[in-house]
Amino acid sequence: MSLQRHAVTAILALAASAAATAHADNTPVVLGMSGWTGFAPLTLADKAGIFKKHGVDVDIKMIPQKDRHLALASGAIQCAATTVETHVAWNANGVPITQIVQLDKSYGADGLAVRSDVKSFADLKGKTIGVDAPGTAPYFGLAWMLKKNGMTLKDVKVTTLSPQAAAQAFVAGQNDGAMTYEPYLSTVRANPDKGKILATTLDYPMVTDTLGCAPKWLKDNPKAAQALVDSYFEALEMIRKEPDKANEIMGAAVKQTGEQFAKSAAYLRWQDKDANRKFFSGELASFSKEAAGVLMDIGVIRQVPDVTAIYDARFLK
Repeated sequence: MSLQRHAVTAILALAASAAATAHADNTPVVLGMSGWTGFAPLTLADKAGIFKKHGVDVDIKMIPQKDRHLALASGAIQCAATTVETHVAWNANGVPITQIVQLDKSYGADGLAVRSDVKSFADLKGKTIGVDAPGTAPYFGLAWMLKKNGMTLKDVKVTTLSPQAAAQAFVAGQNDGAMTYEPYLSTVRANPDKGKILATTLDYPMVTDTLGCAPKWLKDNPKAAQALVDSYFEALEMIRKEPDKANEIMGAAVKQTGEQFAKSAAYLRWQDKDANRKFFSGELASFSKEAAGVLMDIGVIRQVPDVTAIYDARFLK
């Protein structure tokens, strides 16, 4: 009897060990992103041990948006957080990536800062605007706003500056405008004597971010992909339940206090599971199609990819 009990105990122990291994197989993944406020729940999932809890070993690399596709193409990273239209551009330009979860929507977190004498978009003709390189969200955002006002990038002069540098240069008195985003847009908000914000994503809702991964990595690591998505939603739950602690952790990653970070985050909405399901069921494809038209106009892409083939909603169950 005791031998039988011993055998049963041993089998149960082995089963428990196998289950633990299956859940926490510690699949390594390198994730490329930036200090954009909308990506911060991924930082929280890393720093608060949520990724580890779900059995995925995430190494976050801060890589400028203009270089992220190069890291993906070389295999230096397997997943990347970026804007939807950037996923469209990468796929169109031969760097395949499949979106698996929507991270955030900008509600005023991206904007165009201008000098006080600029009353409308028409006043920007011939003016110099600091904006990130072609293929980035600020460049696309500026083109989108201009197009909605009957203008193109040819109507303005652009000088290539990162979002942070564009905001800093503007506040220092350089250039006539700056296309940037949080937390750097708040640098402009804090210096009203230097200018004003002409328009944001409240006026032109065209910035939403997703997390995508290389198709081959997804095929080989579906459990790890599920762990990434589950971890993201758990990080949102932590923000809801422990806002002060979460804001301190997320703010520290971009050299902000928890209070400063919370102010930046007020200009965007992180997207929960219900919002994701709605987005992936139709909004994503329709927005991607319109974005592809703008990307064609500004020469970032030469062909429109099949926008229904660049996302996978199975991890949103």
